[in-house]
Amino acid sequence: MNEPMLPLSGRRIALPESRELDLFADMLTRRGAEVLRCPLVSIHDAPDQTPVLDWLRQFSDNEWDDLILLTGEGLRRLVAAAERSEGDLVERFLARLARVRKITRGPKPGAALRKLGLKADVVAVAPTSEGVVQTLQAENLRGRRIAVQLYGTDPNPLLIDFLTRAGATVSTVAPYVYADDVEDARVEQLISALCAREVDAIAFTSATQVRRLFQIARRGVGEQALCTALGAITVAAVGPVVAEELTARQVRVDLMPESSFFMKPLVRELVRSLGQGEEDPTLD
Repeated sequence: MNEPMLPLSGRRIALPESRELDLFADMLTRRGAEVLRCPLVSIHDAPDQTPVLDWLRQFSDNEWDDLILLTGEGLRRLVAAAERSEGDLVERFLARLARVRKITRGPKPGAALRKLGLKADVVAVAPTSEGVVQTLQAENLRGRRIAVQLYGTDPNPLLIDFLTRAGATVSTVAPYVYADDVEDARVEQLISALCAREVDAIAFTSATQVRRLFQIARRGVGEQALCTALGAITVAAVGPVVAEELTARQVRVDLMPESSFFMKPLVRELVRSLGQGEEDPTLD
């Protein structure tokens, strides 16, 4: 009896994921795909921890009305920084975290909160900074003390200016930074593979990956050549933030999970778009 064909047999998919590359690649290879790996960025603690620790103490020891969490990574890094610090900072931070109103940009900070035994009080109508602004627009924010955990080192003027204009007192923290994870030559190899149409699809899981890819293309084949190459294959985005970054660069986004913006739903969409043979029940 012949074995059933795996749904992604014969497909080659480029993955620029870094932090969870092995997990993502395994989900695809178990479904028959050949994976071209090229981690484009990595995430590190902020090199200067003093501002992070100062913010943690300020947040833990004062009254705050709201905490806006833009990423799950940021919350995990804050907890880790507090754990490495002196005394009972982590206990004070978690106690304050439990009391403050927690506003999350999307599902990942919500998942990070659940691991701490907490939950979001308000979830943005869309997992973007614009979605956070839209969620809070109808509220009277004058006089509210609002802490904001930033996305990498992006100062997020759209969100911060909105809060300031609304009369809130705002304090921001950037607990992590993005760093290049591979030599430029490896990124250039990925771009060459895209231009040569040696892959069927590429799956982006962060806007930083898109920016890094275009940064390297600008030095070599050019942005237009990269756009043309991406237009000839299936382009997948894990969520709207990534999709917006691609669309802003005139790259067509072919597929994206409808509501749950994680890797497993992204794999499900890739299987639906590129797959053949029987449905994969492990993705339900």
